[in-house]
Parts: sequence; structure tokens; C-alpha cells
Amino acid sequence: MKKILLILFLFLGTFAVQAQDINWMSLEEALAKQKRVPKPIFMDVYTEWCGPCKMLDKNTFQDPAVVDYVNKNYYAVKFNAEGNSKVNYQGAAFNNPGYDPNRKGRNSAHELTKHLKVPGYPSMYILDKKGNVQETLDGYKTPEELLKSLKN
Repeated sequence: MKKILLILFLFLGTFAVQAQDINWMSLEEALAKQKRVPKPIFMDVYTEWCGPCKMLDKNTFQDPAVVDYVNKNYYAVKFNAEGNSKVNYQGAAFNNPGYDPNRKGRNSAHELTKHLKVPGYPSMYILDKKGNVQETLDGYKTPEELLKSLKN
């Protein structure tokens, strides 16, 4: 009986400690959802080679309070500033004509990155309920720092 209870607690415990994730989507998905149900957009602009971006993913974006707050209050977008996605934003089409899939490390900047005047990586953007840039948060943020900024 004790073994069965122990196995049951271990089994249930694995579900309790599994990391909760932010519900990331593309910018176009978020803008489409925003038209149906208005809600601001939280956009993380990152690059593959950025150390602070990886720390943000590992520490801040895994924090249960951050995950819960972002998922409840925003459409969350993860945007690779050097990726090759095609994005339609505010009536204009953006892509990355200089993208080279064989390049190791840094790639050319996406046109949307230039349009947004991204100051560095990581950068986070808050877009209002109409998709307009409301605020820019640049640099690594601890969970407490990010929540403070998002709740203001």
C-alpha cells in the first residue's frame, strides 16, 4: 500500500513541477486574434546568438508569475530579428531579403526589425489593442522587473 501511495505521489508530483509556458505565436496570428478579441500584444524580439535573450527565455519567461500574467493579459509574440519570416504589419509587408540559411551566427536584420528601430537584443515591445507600438523594453529583465513594467 505504501509503495502504491509513493508511486502515486511521484506520478502526480511530476505534473506539478512541469514548466508552464507562455503561449507564443507569430505577429500575424496575434494581430488576427486581436481583431476578434482586442488585447495588447507582448512581443519578444530576439536573435539566435544573443546570450541575454537565452537568459530571458530560461529565467524570466519560465517564471510562473510571468507566464501567468502574460498569458492572461497579452497575446505573446516571439519574433526572430534575423529570421526569414514574411510579416504583414500595419499595411506593409516585411521580410529579410539578406537572410542566408547557411550562415552560422549572425544574419542580416529583418525589415520589421529596422521598421521598429530595435535598439538591441533582447527588446520587448508592447503593442496596444490596435497593434501600435505603445512601449519598448530593452535589455534583459528579471521576472520582477518585467512584471513591474507590464503592470504599469
